[in-house]
Amino acid sequence: MSAFGFQLLATDGMARRGRIETAHGTIETPAFMPVGTAATVKAMTPEGVRATGAEILLCNTYHLMLRPGAERVARLGGLHRFMNWPAPILTDSGGYQVMSLASLRKLSEAGVEFQSHLDGSRHLLSPERSIEIQHRLDATITMAFDECTPYPATRDQAATSMRLSMRWARRSRDAFVERPGYAIFGIVQGGVYPDLRAESVAVLAGIGFHGYAVGGLAVGEPAHERNATLEATTPALPADRPRYLMGVGKPADIVAAVARGIDMFDCVLPTRSGRTAQAWTREGPLNLRNARFAEDDTPLDPACACPTCRGFSRAYLHHLIRAEEMLGPMLLTQHNLHYYQDVMAGLRAAIVEGRFAAFHDAFMASPAARTGAASQEGSDG
Repeated sequence: MSAFGFQLLATDGMARRGRIETAHGTIETPAFMPVGTAATVKAMTPEGVRATGAEILLCNTYHLMLRPGAERVARLGGLHRFMNWPAPILTDSGGYQVMSLASLRKLSEAGVEFQSHLDGSRHLLSPERSIEIQHRLDATITMAFDECTPYPATRDQAATSMRLSMRWARRSRDAFVERPGYAIFGIVQGGVYPDLRAESVAVLAGIGFHGYAVGGLAVGEPAHERNATLEATTPALPADRPRYLMGVGKPADIVAAVARGIDMFDCVLPTRSGRTAQAWTREGPLNLRNARFAEDDTPLDPACACPTCRGFSRAYLHHLIRAEEMLGPMLLTQHNLHYYQDVMAGLRAAIVEGRFAAFHDAFMASPAARTGAASQEGSDG
């Protein structure tokens, strides 16, 4: 089993082309992780997800601890075997979902007591328990337990939240079981305050993690504040470790973040959009419910080589959506994931070939940069 490692292959400005080696295979970066909240990427088979070009998935600690339970997944051979995904899996810590989904939450130094949104059962999710759950799931990359600072937050609120997360980060690191090819990432917090982000980076780097995530963004802040926060944060992160921006995002958000030194991304948008009739294309986001597609016999995205675009017209996809046939969301999700991976492949090639600035400017000026739905952290529930 190979050791976990990150190799920086090329840079172009702040943009980075890298490679992550793990116990479950290689991840080429910049990388986009489809979200498989409950051990499944909705409307897709594992083979179908892999065929889009995805090399790593994100699964959700909160949802899996409640159903079917981490102990059951462990008895059944771990998450890779359970969901037939032998490639790398990153699990989030569960903290965001506790804050956003659970009821009767009680936050303390120990962790978060909460009531399940499924059956009302009571739980305590502490840093130690979060890491234990992720270990039982056999996550390739474990995330430290943190509190996601809301937006907006005052500087004092952001500081208090960040410092609690930093104390939890130390406990998470101490609880992590070292194994060849496995990793734990720390999560930078601090809201949109550069000095708090710098403090968080310094604490995490002092603890020492295999990779570093930027959390607490894609929670409602405008894009210019997110980009400014990244510009203030990523230069301080260790250059020899992967950098992960949690919950982002729209294609234009991803391109902008790669320009600011980010390597890894996840977001529910391509899958959630697929289930709500939205396709992400080189022409920008398209709403397939729109009557203008009823007799449009052209492919969804003429430049796309995915099975949806090779085999089906916009008119047929419009028909499936209007008829509420399950094949419609399946085909749109397949296309959206393929499109996102095409964007990532384009980014990787542009960095290696020293033309990232031209790629960035052309993308941002193209219809593909139109916004559509909002980026967001969270699970694809």
